[in-house]
Amino acid sequence: MSFFENKVVWITGASSGLGEAMAKEFASEKAKLVLSARREAELQRVKKECAKFIPEENIMIIPLDVTSLTGIEKEVENVIRKFGRIDILVNNAGVSQRSTILDTPIEVERKIMEINYFGALIMTKAILPVMRKQKGGHLVVISSLMGKFGYYRRSSYCASKHALHGYFEALRMEELDNNIHVSIICPGFIHTNVSFNAITESGNGFGKMDDGQEKGMKPEVCAGKILKAIRNKRVEVYMGGPELRAVIVKRFFPRFFFRRIMHVGPK
Repeated sequence: MSFFENKVVWITGASSGLGEAMAKEFASEKAKLVLSARREAELQRVKKECAKFIPEENIMIIPLDVTSLTGIEKEVENVIRKFGRIDILVNNAGVSQRSTILDTPIEVERKIMEINYFGALIMTKAILPVMRKQKGGHLVVISSLMGKFGYYRRSSYCASKHALHGYFEALRMEELDNNIHVSIICPGFIHTNVSFNAITESGNGFGKMDDGQEKGMKPEVCAGKILKAIRNKRVEVYMGGPELRAVIVKRFFPRFFFRRIMHVGPK
């Protein structure tokens, strides 16, 4: 029997990329799924893919925009009505950025924070009482390597990911006695459309594939590693290729890190 069999897993940002890959991986492990994202048609497509592994009645679709979660408590009630519990929440919805600080309007900065930071907080606060009542649960936060350091043209993106670390580390301390675990996942370069969808100073998508993403880890591989981290109740995990060395260099050799990053970064 799989560790995830019959566990109820709610994934945000499940319509593509890493979210879709995680949905399929959980389905292959016989979990029950709640899939959320803005694009219902894409969620239906992912549902069909997941239905190759589990019955369709074990897959629930809840379209939502994490920047507008005023009715989320009702959606939580709908999940409980159908499945009876929520074992794992994967806060995966997010957006990257490709704009300089000076050129980025405050409205765009706020939008990035609303999606990446406040969306995860609101989802978590809506589901946390359920996990307390059932005396256990697991909160998973998809951060980034850039949650550990800053980088060119990613200022608000980096800030939002840094903020997730502070918030969910505090939450981990508060909820450990309630048997609620928190895992922070920090992917490096993953081969998804994250750079295509990154927000520019105009608020529109970047529309290009970065070299790092082009050569990055396949989302299916990353998804498998994430499930392993959840199974082992890992506190914080880094996933990627050679770029993972940046975290160690930044921590122990910050001056060298800064000099190096100035040479390799975009001009």
